[in-house]
Amino acid sequence: MSPVSYLETGVLYCDDNLHRLSQFPDECIDLIYLDPPFFSNRQYEVIWGDEAEVRSFEDRWQGGIHVYVEWMRERVIELHRILKPTGSLYLHCDWHAGHYLKMMLDDIFGQRRFRNEIVWHYSGWNKRLRGKFESRHDTILFYAKGRPEEQVFNSWTRAWASVSEYVQVRKQKVREDEAGRKYVLSDAGAGKRARRYLDEAMATGTYVDDVWEIDKINNSAKELMGYPTQKPEELLRRIIAASSDPTAVVLDPFAGCGTTMVAAQQLGRQWIGIDISPTAVTLMRERMRRVGAPYVKLVGMPVTLEQLRALKPFEFQNWVIQRMHGTHAPRKTSDMGIDGYSFMLHEPVQVKQSESVGRPVVDAFQTAVQRTGKAKGYIVGLSFTKGAHEEAARVKATIGMEIVLVTAAALLRDSPDLVTPEAGLFPADLPLPSPRPADALPTAEELMASANGHEPLTLVAEGSAEYDISN
Repeated sequence: MSPVSYLETGVLYCDDNLHRLSQFPDECIDLIYLDPPFFSNRQYEVIWGDEAEVRSFEDRWQGGIHVYVEWMRERVIELHRILKPTGSLYLHCDWHAGHYLKMMLDDIFGQRRFRNEIVWHYSGWNKRLRGKFESRHDTILFYAKGRPEEQVFNSWTRAWASVSEYVQVRKQKVREDEAGRKYVLSDAGAGKRARRYLDEAMATGTYVDDVWEIDKINNSAKELMGYPTQKPEELLRRIIAASSDPTAVVLDPFAGCGTTMVAAQQLGRQWIGIDISPTAVTLMRERMRRVGAPYVKLVGMPVTLEQLRALKPFEFQNWVIQRMHGTHAPRKTSDMGIDGYSFMLHEPVQVKQSESVGRPVVDAFQTAVQRTGKAKGYIVGLSFTKGAHEEAARVKATIGMEIVLVTAAALLRDSPDLVTPEAGLFPADLPLPSPRPADALPTAEELMASANGHEPLTLVAEGSAEYDISN
């Protein structure tokens, strides 16, 4: 596929960012922030917000640092291509691969385009470590595509929260003049000192240096989404305010839980997000709704059985539970085979990303449902054997428990037999459109319905779903 000749904003892409970036036109983005998986060889188990959703977040790279850097290089080459000559890129990393990534960025952007190595310092519990100091900062590598005189960069200042904060940071003695105005003595050059009045300092603020003291998100913060590497909104607001103007388009190709898009929305910028995880994209959609985004479009969410089969196990599980508008089981293990609970009636749900789910699965799930005290449960799989259906019928006839066998295909098509209030389930809030060729023209009836505020008009191609949720 060749790159498109236009750029649409307010879009969340569920895709491999390398593939999606290749479709962007040249020099179309003003600001890029990326927080890629760190080279830390860790695997996170993620609890997402109030729904206690468990998701596997992989952060491991087999083959060593050079494989990781080359994986990143492919993507940064595309990011450099789509960045405007006036644009900037901020790459978030830590000590695991930061030095390697800087060499790679120097190679692609050129050493003269390097602007800053920003140190994001945050507080935390003090630990005693053997043979090393405690790590308490991340690094953000800041590059511009063009020369300084071409670059969009605001001579912005940091506002002081209070006089006491100003005095604490400056570490200067506060004095008073004859009229009672408070001031400190500042260096005026040539060995001279000049008065700096506190009321004036509070009004003008101070220029920000390359060490940023911004705390991590605490467990009681309103913005907390449960994402293990979630960054504070204040950090992204500072970056966006510094390197973009109100007409800018901001891109995050590793969008995660959507903090970049939230900050861009708050500052009145246009935005685009990309993440390979359907779970992350669904979360971002809800988060953007909460901050009042008037238009959010999803592209690339699974719409075929082949795409569902290709999902990683926890992505498939999350897709099923979200599709049923259920809640996720809070634990990944020791859950008695229960992966989630149905909407409203809170009946157990088990998810199997496999064909020919058989009798033993139904038999074991019956025991799990009994332990919850419920009389009904759901097993979702790709297909079921005759023995599974017979066992479900036997359980209903002998003990009155209903085990509902649901195929992923039924969830894809929003089967009327499944999504009824009586079943304790509701249909997905974003109905899937019927695929048709990308060059097909809408009918007059579709245009009228769209204009009158009914179901959004969408063209779908390549088996990807595009949603307009502006209503």
